[in-house]
Amino acid sequence: MKLKMTLEQYKEKRMKDPEFAQAYEEVQPEMSIIRALVDARTSQNLTQKELSEKTGIAQTEISRLENGTRNPSIKLLQRLADGMGMVLNVTFTPKKIAQ
Repeated sequence: MKLKMTLEQYKEKRMKDPEFAQAYEEVQPEMSIIRALVDARTSQNLTQKELSEKTGIAQTEISRLENGTRNPSIKLLQRLADGMGMVLNVTFTPKKIAQ
């Protein structure tokens, strides 16, 4: 019988590998921005096309931002926030220190 592993279980298992854990941590800032952008857009019930129309940013550009193939500037993030009627906030939080 083959047991299924959840994504969280798989991540926990892989995080025990120091090389994987380091690579995972390195991409977290980009992933946080992507998650925030997608969550904000979907909370407004907007498609990428609708957000494009509101901001003047090409839908293909929004797609690239959301799939991680393009890094946004602060100015671009501000335009997206304005188009969704939102405020752009950037925060710095302390790192969790392993004990």
